[in-house]
Amino acid sequence: MSNQTFQILKDLPTPLFQTQCVLHKHELLICGHKNNRRCYSYHTLKNEYKLICEYPSVVEFEGHCVVKLDNKNKDSNEITLLSFGGDEYSNKCTLVMKYVSVWSGGNDDNEMKKSKKLNNCNQWIPFTDKRNRPIDIKAYGDDYIGVRAVIGGSNNNLLFITFSKNISVFDLNTFQFIKNDDLPIDYPILCHCFVLKSENGQETIKINEEENNIKKKKNHEMLLFCEKTGLSIEYDEDNNTFQFHQLPVCDDIAPFNFYAYVCINGTILFFGGLNISNGVVSKSVHKYSIRENKWRTFQNASSSPLYHCVAILNQDNTYVHIIGGMDETNLCVSKHMKTKVSEWSGEEEMKKENKLKIEEEKEEDKNNKIVKKKNNKQDKMNKQITVESLLFLL
Repeated sequence: MSNQTFQILKDLPTPLFQTQCVLHKHELLICGHKNNRRCYSYHTLKNEYKLICEYPSVVEFEGHCVVKLDNKNKDSNEITLLSFGGDEYSNKCTLVMKYVSVWSGGNDDNEMKKSKKLNNCNQWIPFTDKRNRPIDIKAYGDDYIGVRAVIGGSNNNLLFITFSKNISVFDLNTFQFIKNDDLPIDYPILCHCFVLKSENGQETIKINEEENNIKKKKNHEMLLFCEKTGLSIEYDEDNNTFQFHQLPVCDDIAPFNFYAYVCINGTILFFGGLNISNGVVSKSVHKYSIRENKWRTFQNASSSPLYHCVAILNQDNTYVHIIGGMDETNLCVSKHMKTKVSEWSGEEEMKKENKLKIEEEKEEDKNNKIVKKKNNKQDKMNKQITVESLLFLL
């Protein structure tokens, strides 16, 4: 890999580190950090930034987390962001933002700004329940520095949160924690890699052929990496239980943390990172294949050693954007780069992944047909029993 693998884009309006980033169509929404409360939208086609808003001055956060809540209407121009995190002593506050694109393209920007203000759009406000009571996701005493979270569940209503040595499940419909568990690790984690194994978790169908009984089991799988720790986490939604399995971590990446990461095509890509023991900042890219359970290291792939940066995919998953961070002199930077996904996932590997995905979809269709056939058969039997019962009564 040459250093030309990374394309330098327009600098951020201000240096940022530990920032969070969310995709919305052709926009990357960049959401502040501890010492800079400003949030920006970067337009991937225009290579330009626009200010969205600032976090409220009363909010204290460090190593916060921002996720995009599920939107049933995928074509909607409005999305909702959830922001939370901080240490056990900070001012606890969970915020939401209804975001409408700042890239209007129209001539009446003032009227649009008025409309957004009236609708509480494009500003961080307290997260509340249906009775308008404030909800704080962070329980008292929990240390949420460098917290990470993903949204999953069969209805995309479960917020899986990993922090320190713990994992929690927060139900976004009931506004309640429904599960807290200990992670099988011996040191606190922060600013780690935490991803869903597949887009909406993984739902498996188990068939008991002996009893001709079909049972659908809702299992959701996540992966976590932090320094020498690698975990596969399986959540059983029906029984509200976790199972943990150890994953290998290659020697090259084991000393590092605070890296940027993305999950794409059954692969997790890691960019940069800091070796806390000796202060070395990585210029390498690491790749973990989920299916093959194997690692590959691209040594000194970047000319810009970074940590506390963030990585995010563009709309069509062709590019990874690496935003902000700190360099080897521990200075906060305003760098913004992008690199082609295909540079790290070879064409043959991507073809293989697509083939496996098609086979999985076929198997899922087959299982769904079996379930449907079984249900139809049961319905017919129920109708027959009902008719026989009526005849008996007559």
